[in-house]
Amino acid sequence: MFEQLINKFSGIFKKLRSKGKLNEQDVDAILKELRMVLLESDVHYRVVKDLIAQVKERAVGKEVLESVTPGEMVIKILWDEIRKVLGGNVSSLETGGAMPVLIMLVGLQGSGKTTTLGKLAVRLKNQGLFPLAISTDTRRPAAKEQLAILCHNSGIDFYDDTKALTPLQMIQSAILHSREKSYDLIFIDTAGRLHVEEELLAELKEVVDTIPLKEILLVLDATTGQEAVKVAQSFKEWVNPTGLILSKVDTDARGGAVLSIVAQTGWPVKFAGVGEKVDQLEVFHPDRMASRIMGMGDTLTLIEKIERSIDEEEKQKIGKKFGKKELDLNDFMEELKRVKEIGSFDEIVGMLPGNLRGGISQIDGEKNIKRVQAIIQSMTPAERTNPSLINSSRRRRVAQGSGTTIQDVNRLLKQFEDFRKLWKQMNRTGKNPFSKRKGWFGWNA
Repeated sequence: MFEQLINKFSGIFKKLRSKGKLNEQDVDAILKELRMVLLESDVHYRVVKDLIAQVKERAVGKEVLESVTPGEMVIKILWDEIRKVLGGNVSSLETGGAMPVLIMLVGLQGSGKTTTLGKLAVRLKNQGLFPLAISTDTRRPAAKEQLAILCHNSGIDFYDDTKALTPLQMIQSAILHSREKSYDLIFIDTAGRLHVEEELLAELKEVVDTIPLKEILLVLDATTGQEAVKVAQSFKEWVNPTGLILSKVDTDARGGAVLSIVAQTGWPVKFAGVGEKVDQLEVFHPDRMASRIMGMGDTLTLIEKIERSIDEEEKQKIGKKFGKKELDLNDFMEELKRVKEIGSFDEIVGMLPGNLRGGISQIDGEKNIKRVQAIIQSMTPAERTNPSLINSSRRRRVAQGSGTTIQDVNRLLKQFEDFRKLWKQMNRTGKNPFSKRKGWFGWNA
């Protein structure tokens, strides 16, 4: 996620941190480079212009230029301004009021609208609510079938009235049904097209003008960049959504689209889709997303994923490990097994700060995990507890015993050291599931 922006930001931050002092000319040079990075990453030029102006106004102040760590101060300012562009604060989903609460999802075909509806319904069901899903696409039978199958696989109730000829009739029928069955929420999937059509928008407007909807959520594909902004503007004229859901954020390599979409629509982003699985829909936190875009990682979201995926006994085990002065290879192997329950390696590594990813990013897939386990199991108990014992002759023996190469053993030991550094960093900053949580610079995250 955001590989292009992260890599280029990394070079800029390295230059900033290498300077003991900054003058106004240094700041101008850095901002010029930053401007090019943002434009090349598909951030709209107006957004870039405003962002750079805000950063410059704060960065050339006396507080920054005379600071002991001016480079860190500029990075902090950039993070803060990106956070503001992304909305500043978390925008929660409105689910209160008379039951059933009606939440409608709109968007183009292929934007991930139907899949997102399923994820959102599952999320709220896990929070103790009783949701119902309906499709108002009365022309395309396959649309209803897709949602019906998705609901069946996710444990969500699906309703269809074959007599309903229009979206409005379908919703009115679902409201009557939901009151009989005491549903808390109705999630409304709408017809999608490959491009914006007035006929589609007119249908939506009729619903919006007639039905008291609590939320109208526009699902936008984050990988479409500036095209997503045009789509948003078209929908605004007809239905004026209450918020956005950005889908396919995990496949957005450039990263600039997220900034452009949020800045130019002015609507709050409620959620972000970060994968195909039903649990891969995250609440959109502007501060955490700013950290991801800048390559600082998002360990708070990672910690939350860990907490959701393990039971109390496992949490206590991890808590005890955080009290250890040093982790050993036994701990490393145990944590690799746990990763399978949390998510893919790509997803997890993407939440780590860039300077802590290192060799960990090279561990991916079942095959590589089994290779790591084979290597560790070929070591003696003393070697697993104290990896510094593993000299060149021991590495040859371990490689032979595990059916791997010395290079594989060396790579594993490097990955273990990167993992141990990460663990120490999380302990030092208090960023573990069992301590007070802080941001990477000590700011509240």
